[in-house]
Amino acid sequence: MHCTKYLLSLTLVFLSWLQLSAQTIVTGSVTDGAGKKLAYASVIIKGTTKGVTANADAKYSLSLTAGSYTISCNYVGFEAVDKKIKIVPGQDTLSLSFSLTKQVFLLNDVVVSSKGEDPAYAIIRKAIQKRPDYLNEIKKFSAEVYIKGQLVLNDYPKSFFGKALTPGNFDTVKNRILFLSETVSDYYVDVPNKERIEVKSSKVSGRSSGFGLSNPQIISFYQNNIALGNGLNPRGFVSPIADGALAFYNYKFEGTFYENGIEISRIRVLPKRKYEPLFSGIINIIENDWRIHSVQLNLLKDQQLQLLDTLQIEQYYVPTKQGWVIKNQIIYPRGKFFGFAFSGSFVQVYDQFNLAPTYGKKFFGNTYLKYFDSSNKKSAAYWDSIRPVPLAIEEARDYVKKDSLEKIRQNPKYLDSVDRVRNKFKLSGFLLTGQSINKQSKKTRIQFDPLIKSINFNTVEGYNASFSPRWTKRYEGRNSLSIEPLFRYGFNNKRLQPSVAVRYNFGKKYFNNIGFDVGKNVFQFNNEIAIPDSRNTVQTVLFERNYLKIYQAKYFAASYAVGLGSGLNFRANFQFQDREALFNLDRPLIFIDHINRSYTPNTPAPLSNTNFEKHQAAIVSGVLTWQPGGKYIELPDRKIGIGSKAPTFTLTYKRGIPNLLGSDVDYAKWSMGVADDLPLGLGGTFQYRATAGGFTNSNKVFTPDAQHYFGNQTFFSIDHLKGFQLLPYYAFSNQSTFYTTVFAEYHLNGLITNKIPGFRKLNWFLVGGVSYLHVNNMVNYTESIFGIENIFKVVRVDLVNGFQKGEPIRTGVRLTVPVLFR
Repeated sequence: MHCTKYLLSLTLVFLSWLQLSAQTIVTGSVTDGAGKKLAYASVIIKGTTKGVTANADAKYSLSLTAGSYTISCNYVGFEAVDKKIKIVPGQDTLSLSFSLTKQVFLLNDVVVSSKGEDPAYAIIRKAIQKRPDYLNEIKKFSAEVYIKGQLVLNDYPKSFFGKALTPGNFDTVKNRILFLSETVSDYYVDVPNKERIEVKSSKVSGRSSGFGLSNPQIISFYQNNIALGNGLNPRGFVSPIADGALAFYNYKFEGTFYENGIEISRIRVLPKRKYEPLFSGIINIIENDWRIHSVQLNLLKDQQLQLLDTLQIEQYYVPTKQGWVIKNQIIYPRGKFFGFAFSGSFVQVYDQFNLAPTYGKKFFGNTYLKYFDSSNKKSAAYWDSIRPVPLAIEEARDYVKKDSLEKIRQNPKYLDSVDRVRNKFKLSGFLLTGQSINKQSKKTRIQFDPLIKSINFNTVEGYNASFSPRWTKRYEGRNSLSIEPLFRYGFNNKRLQPSVAVRYNFGKKYFNNIGFDVGKNVFQFNNEIAIPDSRNTVQTVLFERNYLKIYQAKYFAASYAVGLGSGLNFRANFQFQDREALFNLDRPLIFIDHINRSYTPNTPAPLSNTNFEKHQAAIVSGVLTWQPGGKYIELPDRKIGIGSKAPTFTLTYKRGIPNLLGSDVDYAKWSMGVADDLPLGLGGTFQYRATAGGFTNSNKVFTPDAQHYFGNQTFFSIDHLKGFQLLPYYAFSNQSTFYTTVFAEYHLNGLITNKIPGFRKLNWFLVGGVSYLHVNNMVNYTESIFGIENIFKVVRVDLVNGFQKGEPIRTGVRLTVPVLFR
């Protein structure tokens, strides 16, 4: 009897708890006085940081337990509206919509200075003065972040590269969602530079195994320079309350308004000049505190915005006991490429703030972003219960449509039908871009190089052709196998050079690679490729200059690369070559006979004017690279390195082993290097690469084993941080005990040129550089570079001068065009 009463009491308590903890769904819409939808308005529980954001259709959904609440609805430029509600136990739903009116800005207390200065300037000066205090006001915090990103195709051309675009041959529906993803993450921060993101759930429309955009990026206008990525502007953008902002902006006071008893000033931000990286729009400043309440700022092409036509940023902050925190951030990109117009929205909603978290010593570690195994396996019911921004109608349709299509596209018969279409022979692919044969159902691909890359000419082989189909098989995670046979044939010297390369990528944690090569091939005396075959072909055919110097070798090689974590990577290689000299053809073909010019012998002059004797070389090498503080993205099946802000250090050791398998070489050499890219904000970017090294043993060194440097005797440039633009190939190759090279470049990224009338409209940037080579007891050689880059976004032109004591100054022009003759 007592037991029955006890169970009954327990049951009643449990049912009461369920009733009290049951969630009531509060839904509604947000509009203005005329009924216009106010997309992405904030709906929060007053006095807390808990709340949601309306979607693109201005509808919201908020889950609450039983109790009394004051719900506040906010939208930049509109008066906040508070509504009191009471949720009773057992209530399933509650409808609560908001109609906001435009803010009425009070101008009664405006005081114009004796100099006639707009009162906005006094407010901005106080905000600038307080900026450092608010920059790191909250030293550490954790929060839950919801991110939704979408891109929409707004318009497209009737044809693209001569091909008509119709729904029959291209999925082109105007206002079609191209990309849609959602993510919920826990975000941990410890100022100034410790961050960790743990993704709890992630969803990508049409990709059930995909991971969505997951990196919270709070754009802090308390920073002097706002970095939005090199693609949008490598100089960054000046904050409206930066220390030097008054030199860049004009300000206009538009009045004050009140929110929860707090007086807020509305300031219009206006760039003083075009072609400066500046914002325009509205920034709302809280009176007396002089902190940011909310912003609605824009970037335009006239203000050095790259790639996009416009970028709009909206932010809304809410108060806590320790300070104000961001609640919502919405970014609206819009642009157009080759007639394809697109727009998008990227929403971030912050909730569940903990402003006094406790972190262990090893909490942050080297994992910056972690996806849990189950994060992309959540059900639709789960997402409906947790998302703070309800799906718009088109977004819900996109999920249903693409998820259904994904199931169809996983069918082997469907994949085979798609492959049959895509694998059809294309003349442009055969000639220019390459051809591929895919078998998606088997996860295999065969790739063929284009004819323009496969047919070349040199003075040793004459016309030569390379055929190298590359077969690749993908497995789970990062695991993949590739096999690439190579058949190279010289039509004039009638020599066939067959070889094969096998590569296997693997590693559940860090990247691993193992490779094997065997066969017979031609090698340049600088095995790292002094000049590409295609570039030498142009020089030989048009200008009667045969810069390519090669020898033949039977060889085999084995390599192993492994990621060690903490920014460390190691690569080991063993190679054996049975080397044999090659000579020019007796009468190599001359296409254009230039006066007082003839082909040079197939020797790497001035390093050597005679060819080497037949010999063997067994060589082992190791390369260790380290970027301190290296960070990683951790997926369920692998880690991916994303680097850090620190320089990258490289240590290399190479040993020629005598007598091993008949090896004739006997030497040892080392090198150490450091490289970095240093962003200078509005000042541009500084890049450098410095290396020192030398031989510790040079008992038996053949020409291919000498220390070579990358030179260039063609009109087209080589890597500016790797080689010398005017140096003859093999000019200073050596066996010295010590050498050093330094390459440095300063990219102004629009600095100076944005102030030159007329020229600034071109959006071309200045660049300067210096390259230096020192070899003990041999040479000091320097090159200076002055150039213009960002021509048509990708082209660069340099004027280069080379200096060497006792020698005439070398002068030349170099052109950089991506992928051309690479």
